[in-house]
Amino acid sequence: MNLFTFKLVIAAVGLGLATGIAAYTFWYAKGYSYLSNDPSSCANCHVMEEQYSGWIKGSHRAVATCNDCHTPSGFIAKYATKASNGFWHSYYFTTDGFHEPIQIGKTNLEITEQTCRTCHASMVESITVSSGQEHSEEVSCVRCHRGVGHAK
Repeated sequence: MNLFTFKLVIAAVGLGLATGIAAYTFWYAKGYSYLSNDPSSCANCHVMEEQYSGWIKGSHRAVATCNDCHTPSGFIAKYATKASNGFWHSYYFTTDGFHEPIQIGKTNLEITEQTCRTCHASMVESITVSSGQEHSEEVSCVRCHRGVGHAK
């Protein structure tokens, strides 16, 4: 066996192992369930049990699922966000690098904020950015209504 063939075999074995480990991890972690719109799949991980329980008790349960508030509209944007979140949630959970209780990240907070504004457009259309101040800050639905959707 020449050196090129040997390197090719080693690369193929490495790629096969990585693919196998990734497939097993996806199956073991019930990764397929995250492709659905079922809110109980968000509670597959114990870190999300409080949020799921809060959603069950919350007022938005009748009108919205996790994906409705926490993923953008549009097929590609929705599944790109779900894939990114799934990867990073898995990574931080596996490496024990997550904050407990779980905290929403900047990008997901922006998505959730936009969803609030879209669904409640008739209510929030008069809310505007403060003007005339040196450090004006946009009013945030999530900052003032943090418990909405996840009642305790």
